[in-house]
Order: sequence, then C-alpha cells, then structure tokens
Amino acid sequence: MLSRSSFTSLVVGVFAVYVAHTCWVMYGIVYTRPCPAAADGAAGGCVWPYLARRPKLQLSVYTTTRSSIGAESNIDLVLNVDDFDIESKFERTVNVSVPKKTRNNGTLYAFVFLHHAGVLPWHDGKQVHIVSPLTTYMVPKPEEINLLTGESATQQIEAEKQTNALDEPVSHWRSRLTLNVMVEDFVFDGSSLPADVHRYMKMVQLGKTVHYLPILFIDQLSNRVKDLMVINRSTTELPLTVSYDKISLGKLRFWIHMQDAVYSLQQFGFSEKDADEVKGIFVDTNLYFLALTFFVAAFHLLFDFLAFKNDISFWKKKRSMIGMSTKAVLWRCFSTVVIFLFLLDEQTSLLVLIPAGVGAVIELWKVKKALKMTIRWQGLRPKFQFGAYNDSEKKTEEYDAQAMKYLSYLLYPLCIGGAGYSLLNVKYKSWYSWLINSFVNGVYAFGFLFMLPQLFVNYKMKSVAHLPWKAFTYKAFNTFIDDIFAFIITMPTSHRLACFRDDVVFLVYLYQRWLYPVDKSRVNEYGESYEEKSKKKAHRE
Repeated sequence: MLSRSSFTSLVVGVFAVYVAHTCWVMYGIVYTRPCPAAADGAAGGCVWPYLARRPKLQLSVYTTTRSSIGAESNIDLVLNVDDFDIESKFERTVNVSVPKKTRNNGTLYAFVFLHHAGVLPWHDGKQVHIVSPLTTYMVPKPEEINLLTGESATQQIEAEKQTNALDEPVSHWRSRLTLNVMVEDFVFDGSSLPADVHRYMKMVQLGKTVHYLPILFIDQLSNRVKDLMVINRSTTELPLTVSYDKISLGKLRFWIHMQDAVYSLQQFGFSEKDADEVKGIFVDTNLYFLALTFFVAAFHLLFDFLAFKNDISFWKKKRSMIGMSTKAVLWRCFSTVVIFLFLLDEQTSLLVLIPAGVGAVIELWKVKKALKMTIRWQGLRPKFQFGAYNDSEKKTEEYDAQAMKYLSYLLYPLCIGGAGYSLLNVKYKSWYSWLINSFVNGVYAFGFLFMLPQLFVNYKMKSVAHLPWKAFTYKAFNTFIDDIFAFIITMPTSHRLACFRDDVVFLVYLYQRWLYPVDKSRVNEYGESYEEKSKKKAHRE
C-alpha cells in the first residue's frame, strides 16, 4: 500500500511527464522538417511551393444550397478580389441573399476559390477551393424580460411563433468568414508529408518537379456563438464579414489540430455552446498567452487535485469541531451549490459544470461531518440524527454565533438591497433565474464576509492549529493562479473581483498563523494534541 507522501510524489511525477510529453508534441506540430535535398538544389523527392513562381491570383467567394458544385448554375457570387495579394490582410462586409430553402431551416454553403486572375474557377486546372457552411443549428437563447413590467414579452411570443418552440434547434447565420493562405516558401519532403497539412494540399506536376498549390484554409475557430444570428423566414439578406490574413506553416498546423480537437468534442456530444467555450481560449488570446494559459492551467489542475486529496483526508480523520466555524462550512456548501445551479441555469460548458457539481457534492458531505449528522432509513423515509458537542466545541459555537450576529447586520441588508435593485433594473428569463442570479451575486460580492467567522474564532481561541493547512496551501497557490487567469481569460467582473478578494483573506490567515505560534498542548485539526501522542507512545513502550 502506498503511503500518502509516496502517492503525492507519484502524482507529481506523472504530472511532470505529462507536461514534458505535451511540450514535445507541441514542438512536433510547430516545427516541420524541410526536404534535405532542397538545400543542395536537387528536386528529387521534394515538393515545391507553387507560390514561389509568384502567379497573379484572384479570390472568389460563392454561395449555394448544395454541398458540391460542378458548374456555375445555382450559385451566387458574393465577393470577388481581382488582384489578390496574399501578403496583404483585408476585411470586407457583403450582403448575402438568403434562399427560401435556407430560411426554412436549410443550409447555405460558401465556396471559396483561389485561382488565376481572369480565369473562371471551373476553367482553371490549378485552382484550389474550400467549402464551409454559413449556417449552423442551435437552440435559440430565450429572451429575457423585466419580471415586474413584463417588457419584451410581446417580442418573445412572436419569436416563439417563428421558431415553433424554444427547445428546438433552428438555423443560425455565421456572420464571419475568416480565410488564410500559407505564404511560406516551404519545401516539403515528399516521403514524410505532415498528415494534418496533407489533406489541404493539391499537387501538380510541372516538368520534372512536383509543386503544391496555395494552401487555402478557413478558420472555423473564429466562428463564435456571440456572432450567430437567428435566420427568420422573413429575412432575405444577411451581412457576411469576410476577412483574410496570411498564416505561417507552424500556426497553420497548430490551428488545424485545435479545430480537430473542437470537432472531436462535438462528436462526443458537446453542444455548439460547449465547443464555443473552448474556441474562446484560442481565439481571444495570442499564442504567447495561449502557451502561458496551458502551463498555468496544468499547474492549476495539479494543485486542485492535491488540495482535493488533502481536504478529503482532513475531513475523513476529523473527530472534533473545536476551533472550526460550522457557519463557515455551511456557507461554503451553500455558495458552492448556488454557483452550480447558476452555471446550470446559464447553460455553461460541461468543462466547468461537471467540476462544480463534484465540488457541491463534497461540500454537502463536509456539512454532514461538521454537524455530526447520521441518516437512518425507516422504510422510504430518512431520519436525521445529530451528535452532541462537548464543552470545547460548544465554546467554539458561541464564538461562531457571535461573529455571525455582527456579520448579519451588514450582510442581509446588502443582499436584499442588491436583489431588489436587480429586480427593478435587470431583465431575466424567469423568476427562478432572478433568484439564482441574486444568490450568486451575493456569493460573489459579499461571499468573503462569510470567511470572517473563522477568522473571529481563530482570534478568540488564539490558535490556528485546527485548520487544514496543507489543503489551504494548495488552495492558496490556486488563488494566485486564478489572479493570472483574471487578466488572461474573459470572465464576469464579479468573478474577477472574487479572485482578488480571496487573496486578502488568505493573507489574514497567514498573519494569524504568524501571530499565534503552535501550542503543543492544543488540539490539532484531527482532535489530537502533541502531548497526547507522546503519552500514547510512552504507554506503548
């Protein structure tokens, strides 16, 4: 059986191997080995870039309801760039006609051609093209209304009539089309072409050498849920923003892998909204911040696991609630459950929802331990029994109740006032949504106040020996990591402030640990004292 220290060392070792392996894989993606013969000027076995000939190119974008086209029938030209410069970025907005079939929950496709200037795409043997749907299916977000005045209720009823039912997916318009062309004059080794890029390559034989035509790529990661528009049956035209920028080979390979990862998530049952959360990590940050985010997230995961392990061990062995604020335990349970229900109501990504649900279950288990609760079943009816507290635990409860009494004078008016203000000025989907949002705003805005009873108990007892300091240490590391995330990742302002408020409370805990040195006659977090352990050892000897 592995000891706790050995198990922790094993976890840290596996984590180090995982990080090293990931770095090696990322290096293999970004770096591509060029053709060795190209350095000697030999053509054998090499695949040369057609763009090195500097051909005059033209960019054409067509739309059609068919997923494949063989001629110019039933297609609409929406954008034509005659003198296309692959080195110059641009962004243009055009109006696209929406066919009747698309308005009736059909699909509209964009065909992007890169071909020789002055030649129609289907008459050019060296043209390259790529296809992308301009529509996607998703359940429309329910309209929010003012719960007191009923404002926007009429519009909501009309929207329900148009979409038949709010729980049925309907066609949404992708208002952005982001194009890239790989511009590096890179010479590939024909015997070891990267599989990710190979599927985007089209080869032609020119004399004795093999060339690959321009690699055209559509960035699907830039299609965000916030840019989607519901297609109504009365809509005849919709705006489409076409943007272009050059891309390097390393970034192209990285982006292909990321798109494949997002597609795999959707194949495993993740919705468009879930996949959008992952897209935001890549699109909203540059590559340097993305690399930093990966390492920060990896360490966050490690510290989360270690904090979880030590927290569970602490509460499993705990036999006494001396020095522990029961109110603080109840508050953590309440706030965790409220945040989980809030995330559920907001239809948050499963990547966030599942860990929040697991955390809520663990906090409920802690409450059971803190209240010394046992559950006995009488048939189908549960019977709850609570254990008795000793004199020292009762003294702790007195301090706890005293702290909550002072805290309630400040906390309750703030929470009630905030809930009333939001009811008057903010729109919600339902009364349940308002209730959950009011609770979660109270948790974010004033939640740190519920950490104060534990500080008050520590002050009264002049001791911090009863606290789970190992778990606290790992959680502190995660708190500082959350501070970094607060600058990198887009999040609500209330959540960003919540990250920094935890820093202040933890610094107070550290000050109390310095102020109240360890007294070996006091009980520790497991209800034992150092002197008691020494007596047990002497008795055994």
